[in-house]
Amino acid sequence: MPDLNVHSLHYDRRTIVLHWLTVVLVVSLWVLGQTIDWFPKDNPRIFARSTHISLGVALAVLLVARIGWRVSGRAAHLSPAGLAWLDKIATMTHWLLYGLLVATAALGIANTWVRGDMIFNLFKIQAFDPNNKGLRETVGEWHALAANTLLAVAFF
Repeated sequence: MPDLNVHSLHYDRRTIVLHWLTVVLVVSLWVLGQTIDWFPKDNPRIFARSTHISLGVALAVLLVARIGWRVSGRAAHLSPAGLAWLDKIATMTHWLLYGLLVATAALGIANTWVRGDMIFNLFKIQAFDPNNKGLRETVGEWHALAANTLLAVAFF
């Protein structure tokens, strides 16, 4: 069995799968988040918002698994590029992306709790403070900012 702690030219299969699942979920969530208000009110919008929330929970679970895999020491890492400053920027950017993923997921959970939402017309998550419109707007704005920043950092 190969020593997975040794730097290599390739990531291991699990790391690759976790990466691409994360990408698909993040992009899907962002697109859905940008278009939820385009859906007609009532059932179509409830379904769209419920799908967004469900995919967000899936992303949170995947993120826990991904971070667990990364810190376990079993994930293979790419060999350093050879330029210390470039390696440091790459490492900092990687951890920034993890931080933005955590922030976006946590703020999404907070947003659902603060807003209160009907989930697939099956059950309702009660709003934390139903009359506090300012709190709902603030948490929603922070969630959107974290998601937009995540995509900006990932694509640039």
